[in-house]
Amino acid sequence: MARGVLRRAAGREEHADGSPGPAASRDPLGVLALARGRIVVLRSVRVGVQLPEVERDVRWPELLAMARAAEDCGFDSIWLGDHLLYRGDGRRERGPWEAWTRLAGLAAATERVRLGPLVACAGFHPPGLIAKMAATIDELSGGRFVLGLGAGWNEHEFRAFGIPFDHRVSRFEESFTIVRRLLAGERVTLAGRFWQAEDAVLLPPPVVRPRLMIGSNGPRVLGITLPHADAWNTWFADYGNSPEGFAALSERISGAARAAGRAPEAIERSACVLVAPGRAGGERPVTPEAPPVTGTPDRIAAHLLELAEAGADEAILVVDPITERSVRALAEVVAAVS
Repeated sequence: MARGVLRRAAGREEHADGSPGPAASRDPLGVLALARGRIVVLRSVRVGVQLPEVERDVRWPELLAMARAAEDCGFDSIWLGDHLLYRGDGRRERGPWEAWTRLAGLAAATERVRLGPLVACAGFHPPGLIAKMAATIDELSGGRFVLGLGAGWNEHEFRAFGIPFDHRVSRFEESFTIVRRLLAGERVTLAGRFWQAEDAVLLPPPVVRPRLMIGSNGPRVLGITLPHADAWNTWFADYGNSPEGFAALSERISGAARAAGRAPEAIERSACVLVAPGRAGGERPVTPEAPPVTGTPDRIAAHLLELAEAGADEAILVVDPITERSVRALAEVVAAVS
């Protein structure tokens, strides 16, 4: 959807005398308007949800129940973090189940939602294998897979699992080149400093190239990826979890897109949003720099619509607490903004 279209402030149905029409009581968020006698939604935003990572130990049956709840409740997408181990941050040592394996299971167990890693660390696997896994999960999902990619940041997990942490962006650049070209159907030969490919090809090929989403705000990574990416994503802490913060960061991405030779509107904008329905459940640290969105479904929906006005095409909810019950409790929010 194009950004900057009609404003919600005009979105109120009225009779000729100015009194509220029948839709007003059904539209407490003010997102409806009359257009040639029809009620239309002025602005919408796709809504996804990040499933549990290390908030607590979550076994497969609970994870699957949450994914199916998200699909039942109208969410557009489900996401999994791609990490190996957290330590050294003053909290207990903790680690998630491996992301790609779980994504394959979720791809086979769901029918409608898009799904992907938020975001996959390019350094954890050889690039040819990343492309092969992405094409395979896309096949299992019937074309619903989104390949989120980043360079990684958590030095502790790199060191613990024997993965080089130095020259992360240079390693990412070579990996990204191999991955995107393989997924585009090319035969790839690259003799890089860190990664190599010799006449590599994906067989069988994906029916359609999976969408590429970049999870980074770093200038070098943006310069490498924006000439080719379909979407860009940012974590809530990077923009203060506020529409104003997102608008400012999105404008910077627009500048980076222009510098990379892309029209800014060609790159979709995706924002992670920390949400605590009712009140925070204590599964995630709360900071004054990026406080969670709390309150009623109407309040949360209004925040997401403000985020859409700030330029977001997609809001990926990071929910505290993240349970099947909390996912289902957000169904009203999803319905209000979709």
